[in-house]
Amino acid sequence: MQKIWIYLENGTFLEANSFGAKGTSVGEIVFNTSLTGYQEIITDPSYAGQFVTFTMPEIGNVGVNENDMESSTAHCKGVLVRNYHHEYSNFRAQGDLDSLLKEHNVLGICNIDTRYLTKMLRDEGAMMMIASTEISDKDTLAKQLENSPRIEDINYIKEVSTKEAYVHKFGAWDHEQLAYNKAMMSDKKVVVVDYGVKRNILNELVESGLEVEVVPSSFKAEDLIARFEAKEIGGIFLSNGPGDPLVLTEEKAEVEKLINANIPMFAICLGHQMLSIAHGYDTYKLKFGQHGGNHPVANPERIVEITAQNHNYNVPDNIIEIAEITHQNLFDNTIEGVKYKNKEIFSVQHHPEASPGPHESKYIFNEFAKIVK
Repeated sequence: MQKIWIYLENGTFLEANSFGAKGTSVGEIVFNTSLTGYQEIITDPSYAGQFVTFTMPEIGNVGVNENDMESSTAHCKGVLVRNYHHEYSNFRAQGDLDSLLKEHNVLGICNIDTRYLTKMLRDEGAMMMIASTEISDKDTLAKQLENSPRIEDINYIKEVSTKEAYVHKFGAWDHEQLAYNKAMMSDKKVVVVDYGVKRNILNELVESGLEVEVVPSSFKAEDLIARFEAKEIGGIFLSNGPGDPLVLTEEKAEVEKLINANIPMFAICLGHQMLSIAHGYDTYKLKFGQHGGNHPVANPERIVEITAQNHNYNVPDNIIEIAEITHQNLFDNTIEGVKYKNKEIFSVQHHPEASPGPHESKYIFNEFAKIVK
């Protein structure tokens, strides 16, 4: 394997081996505690601009396949793993992880102490880093990192969002046509605003009996409001996505208009944060974020759900002035879900579609289907 050199903004300089794409890349480093699902994570648009450190030490051993793609491409800057396995064993596999990363120009870093990196990020917080198979000089890497834009300065939504509207016709697993037929018969149609939506979110919306149309993040609120008033659509979903929501000023203005139009809305992750900001309650950045598939969340019945998480930002506690807290993270007591007062608008921070083993969060999609006109 070729050598790769890593420099973090706290001055840490490391050497490791590389797989996947070659080159030089800058991004924010975070860690993910999921035991499975590395392909879903790598192809999740919410990871655009980030390097993902996997705490699971064995990565690559189940290969990759088309059904586990959460979007049409890989979006993260790179992955850091303890042990990479080029040989895989899985009846569903169609190829190896190395080839997937090369195809989508994503750096792979292996034979590195991911436990050390995770503890560092836990103690010091998420930070910017640079990795290169071309540059081995520490000072050169440090200078290039210093001169590169930070993740909070970049609007990644424009990169990951669809450019054209389309209808999503698939459900989950082998129920695609059955689920879509059910949705077509329900006479309930929703528009999904694509800030970086995961395919499985669209699948679950269809499974809940909704006809689903996806529109770009550059949508105009006036168009959607007119369609709602004409009874062409009955609700709007705001999707997950990457980056700092506070840089999305144009998108915020459009969401404000949707809120004032009293359209039923549901949102996940970045969409959840956008609703908060559009209501006048700015988000804040967590120290190292919440990324993984083992986060306990208490729902309105105080029943614990084991959820998947992927976010660096959170809505503020004083949002209780205008919303009821419906879900709460039991690791750090941060807000995981809200229902806005006197409105048919609710949102969650976690990912109910991800199903990290348990499926207990999927009811949220059915709750949305109930309020769609």
